[in-house]
This record gives sequence, C-alpha cells and structure tokens, in this order.
Amino acid sequence: MSSIRHLIDIKDFSSDEISDLISVANDIIDNPKKYSKKCDGKILATLFFEPSTRTRLSFESAMLRLGGQVLGFSEASSTSTSKGESLSDTITVIGGYSDLIAMRHPKEGAPMVASRNSIVPIINAGDGGHNHPTQTLTDLFTISREKGRLDNLTIGLCGDLKFGRTVHSLITALSRYDNIKFVLISPDELKLPDYIKDEILDRNNIEYVETYDIEEYMSSLDVLYMTRVQKERFFNEADYLRLKDYFILNNDKLKNAKSDLCIMHPLPRVSEIATEVDKDPRAKYFLQASNGVYIRMALILKLLEVK
Repeated sequence: MSSIRHLIDIKDFSSDEISDLISVANDIIDNPKKYSKKCDGKILATLFFEPSTRTRLSFESAMLRLGGQVLGFSEASSTSTSKGESLSDTITVIGGYSDLIAMRHPKEGAPMVASRNSIVPIINAGDGGHNHPTQTLTDLFTISREKGRLDNLTIGLCGDLKFGRTVHSLITALSRYDNIKFVLISPDELKLPDYIKDEILDRNNIEYVETYDIEEYMSSLDVLYMTRVQKERFFNEADYLRLKDYFILNNDKLKNAKSDLCIMHPLPRVSEIATEVDKDPRAKYFLQASNGVYIRMALILKLLEVK
C-alpha cells in the first residue's frame, strides 16, 4: 500500500479527485450490487467524541452497504479518554483494531493530530467549528446531481454564516469552480467572518453580496443553502426576536424563486425552514442527507484503495 491518505480538510482533495468521488457515488446509486462486497473483511471505526446522528449513522450505513464491519463509540464518556488517555494513544490502539477511522471531536484540529499518529486513514467527521469535509462532499454531490454542474452557479447561503462550519467548508470548496457567485444572507451578528472573505472570496476574485433580506436576491439563486440562526449567538433577546423571522424560509418567500431552485440544509432543522416547504419539489435537504451515504461509500473506497 502507498502512503496513507487522510481527509482532514476539503482542500486535501483536488477538484479532479472530488469529481472522481462524485462519479463513483453516482455509479453506486446506479449499480449498488456491484459494490456490496467491496469492503468484505474491512473494519471502519467510528470515534465520536461528541454527539452525532446523521454523520455517524451515514458512515455506518456506508460501510455496511460495502460489505464491511463497523465498531466504535458515540460519546467520549464511554471511552478511556475519560480516564485521561491521550488522543494519540487512543488512535494508535484503535488503528490496530480497524482499517479506517472516522472521528468527530469538539476540539478544532484534533483530527489533524490524530492523523499524525495513525497507521490507518483518518476521516474528519467534524472538529468543533472548524471543518466538516464529508458534509461538504455531500453538498457538492447533491448540487452536482440536482444542477448537473458545479460551475456557473449563484449560491445563497442563509443563517449563521459566522459560526457555521458547513458554510465555511462549502465556500472554500465551491470557490475552485468557474463563475461562482455567493449571496450571503444573515443578520449583522452572524455575518461571514472577514478572514474567509479576505482569504477565499477576495483573493479569488469571487463575486458576492451581503444582505439580511432573504427575498431580495431569491429570483437569482440556483441553490439556497439554509442554516439555523441560533438564539444563543445574540447579545440580547430583543435583537434575536426582531430578526429571526427574516431567516425562516416559507412558501411565501419562495414565490419569486426559480422553478429549478435547489433548497438545501445540512440538518438538523429547527424552525428555519417551515414544514410546508417539505412538499415543494425543490426541497432537497432530506435527499441531501441520503446522498451522504453514497459519497461516503465512494470516500471509503478511495481511502482504502479498493478498486
């Protein structure tokens, strides 16, 4: 086997590699039986040091659909880290039990530390507010399937753009493609951080606008990516109450949207998308969650070097 590949940041994979993953994921959807024993005898360890539902279960579903096995834990309190064991020791031990590790950790940079001590590939399944690269792969795969391309798109990002790791990773990934425009929809308190504007958008001459009005640019959007406006991020409740309804998507706010708009959300949803929108054929967020299984299957095959 060649040197070990990890996925810590979406930038670890080139655009061509992402394109290859999308092609494999599409083929898995079309020909599931072809892949049902590809990971026979392989073991995925899911090390989730903070709670997760969709990400952890989608990784487990992905490995099981490939014919592999899964072991792991879903909370740190059930592990030896609660006794004081270091992360590097945990990773070294678990690497001896498995062929691949998917880990989520509340501390930013923890998966990077883990990768330096691992004898098997590490997949970052979320590290604090930093990165969530497999969610970004899921998002790119969904956009590709729904729009048929990853270039020449106007993307609306709505809600918590300041602390949302999914938003930060998605902007980083989409910025590689030609003629991408962003509409950044948020309250002032939750605007996209300056460092992302400086290092990603401005540096790459990517067109963007900032607004607090979700309807203002609705008619121009190809994709609308919703996230939760979090009450706890505001300095006072009055500001939250004044602004929160601006960022709730309902049928009325979609009246001027394109007929082929792709509405996405990394989930879990709280109240930022009204349930009435679920029946709209443009609502793709539950399909987006399902797509996560197939792109993670493709990722597992790549990192395990299974042909």
